[in-house]
Amino acid sequence: MRIEKTYRKLEDTEEISIYDISESELYQQVPQEFEMFYTPFENTLNQLDNDLDIFVPYNNGEDFIIHRLGLSALARGDIKQSDVAGRLLSKTSPGFYDILKEPFQEVYKTHKTKKMRFYYHFHEKLARFSNVKIVWDMDKLILISDHRDNRETNLHVSNEENNEKANLIEYFSQTGSYYKINDRYSWTQGIYNIINRGIEANDEYYNIVFDLVIPEDKPLLEKILKEMDSGRSNYESVIRIRTDDGVLKYVEINLYSKFNEDGYLISRYGLIKDVSTDSTRQMTRPVDFLLKGFKNNKKLALLIEPLNTKQYEFSQGFYHLIEDSPEEYHHSRAIIQNIVEEDVINNILRLIDGQINELDETFTYNVKGNENNQKICEIYIERFEFGSDTHSIGFLTDVTEERTKQLELMEANEHQKILIKEVHHRVKNNLQVLNSFLNLEKRAYRNKPNIIIDHMQSRLSSLAILHEKTYNTTDFKNINLKEYIEDQDIQLRSLIGLRDGIEFESEVDEDLVLSIEVITPLLLVIDELTMNAIKHAFPDKSKPNKKITKKIRKIDTETAEVILQDNGVGIEDPDKITKNLGCEIIKNLTKQLDGHIELFQHENGTGYKLTFPIYMDHTIEG
Repeated sequence: MRIEKTYRKLEDTEEISIYDISESELYQQVPQEFEMFYTPFENTLNQLDNDLDIFVPYNNGEDFIIHRLGLSALARGDIKQSDVAGRLLSKTSPGFYDILKEPFQEVYKTHKTKKMRFYYHFHEKLARFSNVKIVWDMDKLILISDHRDNRETNLHVSNEENNEKANLIEYFSQTGSYYKINDRYSWTQGIYNIINRGIEANDEYYNIVFDLVIPEDKPLLEKILKEMDSGRSNYESVIRIRTDDGVLKYVEINLYSKFNEDGYLISRYGLIKDVSTDSTRQMTRPVDFLLKGFKNNKKLALLIEPLNTKQYEFSQGFYHLIEDSPEEYHHSRAIIQNIVEEDVINNILRLIDGQINELDETFTYNVKGNENNQKICEIYIERFEFGSDTHSIGFLTDVTEERTKQLELMEANEHQKILIKEVHHRVKNNLQVLNSFLNLEKRAYRNKPNIIIDHMQSRLSSLAILHEKTYNTTDFKNINLKEYIEDQDIQLRSLIGLRDGIEFESEVDEDLVLSIEVITPLLLVIDELTMNAIKHAFPDKSKPNKKITKKIRKIDTETAEVILQDNGVGIEDPDKITKNLGCEIIKNLTKQLDGHIELFQHENGTGYKLTFPIYMDHTIEG
């Protein structure tokens, strides 16, 4: 048991909140120690709606002898008057003794009446509360308690935040509720919205709605009340009222009665809704005004009372999302079966059953159960209680388009990460290849550093072109070869052509596209063939009109060829030339291409014919 105390200065009332108390365990069986005299008017006291407990101060107010307890206290403790009378409070109920000792001593010493309020909470929910007065009279402490049991009458005190939400719901949905307990009425704000007037002092003493029923419907009302008084627990109907300012309204009433074991009426609860569609003043319901604010919004829906299958109000966006009309739609739990995610369905059911009070989920919705017509939705619903009513309000948003774009962006980002890794991987591999070539040529041309430098510059230029272009693409499968060869010629002309007087010409099929697995070794092979021609075809640097040409074309849909030739001096000993370092490098690169290369001589100079497959296995998705 946990106890919290608060003093309300404005009301001059001390509030005691008691959590998880088991009242049947608060009373202990102890022997009677004191003879108690007969209580006058005992039968009369037992007929009171309020409990009246009497205590006699003992030992100068250090303890208190129980004279009598009220019927409600006896019933909750499942005890009889003879079980507690003549016992000390500290022994019979140590729990209540600890709670009441200080206020009892205060009244005992000052003889001034003290007001208190007790709240009893079970599992963090308010189950009952009591308004209490402690009075000093006839040398005794008299505790007068007015009990309200939430578990029996559905009446409880709501916090200010829930009160505001309930008023908002009732205002916009034109609903209201009342409670009748001990022949007194308690009205929510929504009732006053329906009857078009404010609160008046005597409203708790009569039914402010039923008194407005028009004469034609009074027989129906009398029939309803007669049946409700005779033991019927629930009645639903529509009656007409005329408000004080002359407006005729149709109101739907849902009445509920609570009876005790003897058949006596304990309490009545009523839910009333204004269902007027027209009137002499052409009034518009406030909920219509609110819903019209969402009229043109097809992606966002306002949900008023979504957990209530009878009193719900949804904006047009909801029906657009489910692709149904308001006239044909029937609101029930069945709609959640079109949700794909089981955990979301379970959470919605928990919300409906009151296990949770808030829902904030994203889910996939099969429109009319069709898996080929899916929408991604976000939903937020808040459930709260006011009086005995459970209200709810929420929003439903179609985020299909936004989520699709978000997924595409995520996929693009992930793809970009893969591309960056691939480019880094290729740069590393190509640098390793260049390093191997450099080591080989350092041994072969140790006395000819200019050859090594020319070769390395040419290779680096070709790979730089390749990497520059691949950085700006996301498609590694379809690379247009012509652009690369043209850029390669420009680089060769800049590095060697102007210096040695050599022209470079190329002719490439416009539609020849290759994957990066093919184009990387192909460019290196072409580069090596070109450098080989520069080194061997033009020993006379002063010879004019030196030229190296390339023709690259598709042979068929799967094969292409490169014909590279020069107009140089030709080759005297082909066997010798095919054994030099440059040709060995060309052979290795050709193997990477799964290609075939052959040397041929023509009338003026030397040529190579390289045949290679257009397609090779690709390492990543482009």
